[in-house]
Amino acid sequence: MSKTNRTKLLLDISTFAAFLVAMDPRTSGIAIHEWLTIALGATVVVHLLLNWNWIVEVTKRLFAKGKGLNGARTNYILNWLLFVDGILIMLSGIMISEAVVPAFGLTLPMNFAWRSLHDLSANISLLLMGLHITLHWNWIVSTFKHMVLRRETKPVTVLSMESKEVKA
Repeated sequence: MSKTNRTKLLLDISTFAAFLVAMDPRTSGIAIHEWLTIALGATVVVHLLLNWNWIVEVTKRLFAKGKGLNGARTNYILNWLLFVDGILIMLSGIMISEAVVPAFGLTLPMNFAWRSLHDLSANISLLLMGLHITLHWNWIVSTFKHMVLRRETKPVTVLSMESKEVKA
């Protein structure tokens, strides 16, 4: 298994766990909710950078005539929806911030439209994230199995009675 896949899987699992914690600010508290989602924004950027080659290749193939994309088109569209929804969540979250924005000495006027947009986009993100995980489920399971069950091993050198090396 490549280090990149291992890194992607660990990043994605930790990002998803943090996403679930952030989805219930009443349990974690507003300050944790807001700072955690700022950190999630950074992990999403890393996720995009790790998958940049896929993004570029699928984008090129989308605009090339006669090239089949199989399920990549659906995945690509879903990823863009997640990205746009994530921007809406972050923007509306900043506009209704009770911890992060005030920590910088700023005060924003209360606006219930931003709160409604934040709640709606957060709920949509649950649906989109579920679909995203579903589309990637085979990769998740396969990568997890390789990482946990089939640890890569190097050949062991064994010395025989005659002091000749034998590869096991």
